[in-house]
Amino acid sequence: MRIVIIEDEPQIRQELKLLLENALYEVTVIEDFKETASAALAADADLILLDLKLPGESGFEICAKIRAVSEVPVIFLTSRTSASDELSGMLQGGDDYITKPFHPPILLARIAAVLKRTKKEVQKEPDRLEYKGVVLDVARGSIYCLTEQEKGSVELTKNEFKILYYLFQNTGRIIPRMELIEYLWDNQVYIDDNTLSVNMTRIRGKMERLGVQDFVETKRGMGYRL
Repeated sequence: MRIVIIEDEPQIRQELKLLLENALYEVTVIEDFKETASAALAADADLILLDLKLPGESGFEICAKIRAVSEVPVIFLTSRTSASDELSGMLQGGDDYITKPFHPPILLARIAAVLKRTKKEVQKEPDRLEYKGVVLDVARGSIYCLTEQEKGSVELTKNEFKILYYLFQNTGRIIPRMELIEYLWDNQVYIDDNTLSVNMTRIRGKMERLGVQDFVETKRGMGYRL
């Protein structure tokens, strides 16, 4: 992962460079502030750390130029602490706003969080997931069997779809019941242990309608597995 640092204070710039390199990031430092946005984009970065108080253009202006042509994540790192500045940074397209003096572990955690979030956002969602001849149609929220296509597809409820989607993403691994419950909770769908059992029973019933037996395996006391 490559990070570009846009900071005019040499000491802070060096501290950031060492911190990021020790965290195993590749680092490009911008020291000429005449064509800052172009220089940052030319570095083909995965993330940009951007100060607000810079010679010539402000960090807000630079971010606006970057955002006009690129979705590369931008984190403002600045001594300006007002809520209005933070709001302006977000409105210009910033992904986070961190004030100086920063705590190195927190800065690294915030960088990692932005990189994880933005990487997930740009990944293309597959239209279909297939395992052992069973296809989960992500676009339609349904499921069908390749060897029994004359039986058509079966529609899934939101909870049924989310459960199967998670199992398809983790084929061959035993998924503990609590892990499934927490996954659904993180996606803002409340489901308790009994509700999970009810959904599993319904999923198996729909699979049987397609002529598929024992597709979701129950490992007693452990969880479920495809």
